[in-house]
Amino acid sequence: MSKRWFDLLAIAVVLPFLLPVFIFLWCLIRCCLGSPVLFSQIRPGLRGEPFRIVKFRTMTNCCDEDGCLLPDAQRLTRLGRFLRATSLDELPELINVITGKMSIVGPRPLLTQYLERYSPEQARRHEVKPGITGWAQVNGRNSISWEEKFRLDVWYVDNWSFVLDLKIILMTVLNVTRRDGISAAGEATMPEFMPHAKAPRCKDR
Repeated sequence: MSKRWFDLLAIAVVLPFLLPVFIFLWCLIRCCLGSPVLFSQIRPGLRGEPFRIVKFRTMTNCCDEDGCLLPDAQRLTRLGRFLRATSLDELPELINVITGKMSIVGPRPLLTQYLERYSPEQARRHEVKPGITGWAQVNGRNSISWEEKFRLDVWYVDNWSFVLDLKIILMTVLNVTRRDGISAAGEATMPEFMPHAKAPRCKDR
């Protein structure tokens, strides 16, 4: 509960400064990418319970002849690359924090199909609410392996404190300024988590 109050207090402090940025980005995306401006998707939250995450849209919806979405690198726009590099695409997730589905700091909410692929230890990342930023994000983001990300997420679950959250927020600001770890090597973002080397499936539209 105390972490929840921390989230709401932090949002109350920064919202007057972020609201003009939100409005400007909304108009910019609407002009450059059209509608919808927001991207939403079902993600697993606390204890794996599903919720709908909202982000600024950074990609087109172009598909191949089979109806599968093209690779991220082909759909990611120039504006989208900027939004991801600066993490401004995550700004609408403050709505998820206000509604109590997310926290400012916590393991990132990933795809629902990953739930069945986690080991029991990796699944412990869902013992806390997902966050806009997290320990894995400030220690490599998309430049580290999935296994390392999950190890860092579980470490956060076991070592959470207000001091750690403040440290992560400050490190996030520094990393965004330097644009560290935006993408995995050779990827537009991060390859799909496939612990048993299965063939990737057609992504959901």
